[in-house]
Amino acid sequence: MAVDRGQERTESATPKRLREAQEKGQVARSRELNTMVLLLAAAGGMLFLGGSLLHGLSDLMRGSLNLTRSTAMDASIGPQFFLHAVMTMLVRFAPLALIMVFAAVLAPLALGGWSFSPQALGFKWNRLDPIQGIGRIFSLRSLVELLKSLAKFVLLAVIATALMWHKVDALLGLGTEPLDVALPHLAHLLVWSLITLCLGLVVIAAIDVPFQLWDHARELKMTRQEVRDEFKETDGRPEVKAQIRRMQREMSKRRMMAEVPKADVIVTNPTHYAVALRYDQTRMRAPRVVAKGANLIAEQIRKTGAEHRVAILSAPPLARALYHSTELGREIPAGLYLAVAKVLAYVYQLRSRGAEPGAEPMPDLEIPDDLRRD
Repeated sequence: MAVDRGQERTESATPKRLREAQEKGQVARSRELNTMVLLLAAAGGMLFLGGSLLHGLSDLMRGSLNLTRSTAMDASIGPQFFLHAVMTMLVRFAPLALIMVFAAVLAPLALGGWSFSPQALGFKWNRLDPIQGIGRIFSLRSLVELLKSLAKFVLLAVIATALMWHKVDALLGLGTEPLDVALPHLAHLLVWSLITLCLGLVVIAAIDVPFQLWDHARELKMTRQEVRDEFKETDGRPEVKAQIRRMQREMSKRRMMAEVPKADVIVTNPTHYAVALRYDQTRMRAPRVVAKGANLIAEQIRKTGAEHRVAILSAPPLARALYHSTELGREIPAGLYLAVAKVLAYVYQLRSRGAEPGAEPMPDLEIPDDLRRD
């Protein structure tokens, strides 16, 4: 049905929807990626710091085994020695721990970025709903997680078996080596085995990251009605926008009418168009259109001009050219300089004599062909 199809989540999430989801803590996350980064950081740290860490632990163990019974049982010495051993271990492990902390903090930034949402920490009663719980158990996400866990187990088991098979001679040979040689050799085998296992996690993360991005985008998809509602909320409803445009036009019209009394002349069609011009030699490079309109607005411009004794001249070709070529508040084009100059000179001449427009014949006005509107 058309109604049902309209309710399908087929539209990609809008920027507003993505922003709200991030505020709620709903961002794409991959646990496999985080695990891979942590284990690689641990393996890298052990590869570079393992030598000093192994020597430090060996010295600590050697010193602990050299304690006499009387020293270990002494209440004044035993606790101090134990505290010293703990502090020594903390100092030895501190660089590796710092590497792990940095990896744990930076790993989530690789996918989804940094996101802290107090809303995600709040208690949600719908999590106690058994119906929703069963739905989550048998959802696509749960199926993918199950398949992913099985694939991870199989892959890591295959890698571990291959490692054991390849390193079996080296592992059995550790029993024949001296202790000071066997310990570094064992540490070397363990570190590189861990790195090899991490390579298997790289494969899993390479599959899981695109899936998490796709699944996150799928969960945030919207219906067409939701997109329309959001558009109305953000950009306003059509009737409200129309009302705003009407108010803006009214305000613009009032401001324009307030400029009519300041005009030097109003050029008319005589009834269809009216353009009010103003020219201040000290402030303007050329005459400027302070008001213009057609039909009813033209009539209001003429009426306002007559009330304030602004000269009104009938020059249809010039009125049409000014109306169509010049925006409100802009200077007239250069092609109309001569014609407007003749009109202004005519008006100034009449004012100096105290005569009304029309008392003397208008000069001939030449309008360029590219500006003429017949």
